[in-house]
Amino acid sequence: MVVKKSWNLAILKGDGVGPEVIDAALPTLNVIKNHFNIKINIKYGDAGYYCIKKYNTNLPDKTIALLKESDMVLKGPMTTPEVAGSPESAAVKIRKIFDLYANVRPAKSIRGIKSLKDNVDLIIVRENTEGMYSGKEFMVGDDTAISMRIITKKATERAAIFAFELARKRKKHLTYVHKQNILKIGDGLFNNTIMEVYKKYKNVKIDSAHIDAMAQWLIKQPEIYDVIFTENLFGDIISDESAMVVGGMGIAPAANIGYNYAMFEPVHGSAPKYTNKDIVNPIATIFSIKMMFEWMGYTNASKLIDDAVNTLIKDGTVLTYDLGGKAKCSEVGQKIAGIIEHNI
Repeated sequence: MVVKKSWNLAILKGDGVGPEVIDAALPTLNVIKNHFNIKINIKYGDAGYYCIKKYNTNLPDKTIALLKESDMVLKGPMTTPEVAGSPESAAVKIRKIFDLYANVRPAKSIRGIKSLKDNVDLIIVRENTEGMYSGKEFMVGDDTAISMRIITKKATERAAIFAFELARKRKKHLTYVHKQNILKIGDGLFNNTIMEVYKKYKNVKIDSAHIDAMAQWLIKQPEIYDVIFTENLFGDIISDESAMVVGGMGIAPAANIGYNYAMFEPVHGSAPKYTNKDIVNPIATIFSIKMMFEWMGYTNASKLIDDAVNTLIKDGTVLTYDLGGKAKCSEVGQKIAGIIEHNI
């Protein structure tokens, strides 16, 4: 990403605990942009479950217009209704509108947080626009539902290129995950496309695993992986698994990357039962801001955030309940911003 003179950032706080984790993360965003003199114009938009009653949608037209005037969006958790005929996920809508074809989910051990292994450092890249999340579903009669899993060469190729480029910059190892022994046509196309892309990345070690095998290997030997590339549904599942391997959803960020636009979000849910209790861990949201600065080209800024979180964990006195502490969400946010300010 080319560093720009100014940026337009849309923030969608979401619902449930979304506003709390976003508000707790904003001090980090502000101290970083002020220190590096990064001009970020911030505008807030409405999106989420609470919008359905008012606008009959979870992503109103005026919010879409706001997003289109922005370079990127920071999105809080949002509740998605599950009944047939209800609006699809706001995140899925945004991915489709802006063609955010690569979902990026890092999972890295942090000293001081209980992890299955203390040397995990992997990133799961999943194709982000199709597969089972294409939204193509219909009924045949009253007792048969058909959901279509769509795999195309174009979507697979561009996401695979992203994954290979990432692997090339890291430990030069890519593992692709599939189920071709059962899904012979769809995953056959998926795998063949990956191998075509691989011809341009011979300096990257490549291997593969069936999705069911990968689910167990992520538990047994997560430390052997670097970049894992897979399709949409498989990636959604194993990226949550990888988050638990290194300490839980409270520290798990995500980036949704397109050609000229990106969305950053914590991957945990909206957790309505914890709304307004100020107890949810904001680190996933703060790490999402870290990923945003990396995407913007400010690697020094992202390192400051990383170092501050590591300092917080090492100190151990200001942690939320999921990490064994008693601190409030807002207190953790202020503490991390304070550490950054002290380190500048």
